[in-house]
Amino acid sequence: MGNHIQNFLNKISIACASIATITLLFLYLQTPETCIPPNAPITKPHVKFPSSTCDPSLNHPYLSLAKKNQRLWSSKSWLSQLSSFTAFFSQLQHLNLLHNHSRVLCVSAGAGHEVMALNNMGVSDVTGVELVDSLPLVRRADPNNLPFFDGMFDLAFSARLVEALFPLRFAGEMERTVRRGGVCVIVVDECGEEEVGEIVRLFRGSKFVGAENVTLIGVKMTRIIMRVGVSSPS
Repeated sequence: MGNHIQNFLNKISIACASIATITLLFLYLQTPETCIPPNAPITKPHVKFPSSTCDPSLNHPYLSLAKKNQRLWSSKSWLSQLSSFTAFFSQLQHLNLLHNHSRVLCVSAGAGHEVMALNNMGVSDVTGVELVDSLPLVRRADPNNLPFFDGMFDLAFSARLVEALFPLRFAGEMERTVRRGGVCVIVVDECGEEEVGEIVRLFRGSKFVGAENVTLIGVKMTRIIMRVGVSSPS
């Protein structure tokens, strides 16, 4: 009696497994009802449909780089930061450190606010670099190994030195690419003399010009200026 029951249960198990396999195969081959098949006729010739309504591109329409930039550059946040950088660099003009003919390098330039600000001010030779490019303002380059010859620039600027993984290397590369007599301009969170001294010591081939508290993009910061080509006293 027990063997008959066991055989009966085995047959039921095999039947259930077969039905489940056939059902899964059918569902796999069946087009979901919520999707329009790729070969569905286009009823409106002026409308171009995606391959199906399950096409991920349907919810993410392609935007050209120019359109993306236009949208970004017209945003309130962008224009506010652009205005702040313009005011900041205007101060460097008043100090006779920046001119329209200056060759400027912006290191770790992010999306390129400072590059655009300088261009708008009439400084045409501006190069912005970052680990990830943001064309056409910023191109990809390693701040710790800048792809430029020695002394190519008149001024190097960065607001990201304190975030650098290798700050000494970062500062050394800024110095290397600036000509003798040019300047490195660093902006950090507002700090005192001791912190300024630590940053100055990173620039081993430059002389400390001065430090001043400024406001940039709505944040209180400290601007540090180093003159390249003259070693700072130890």
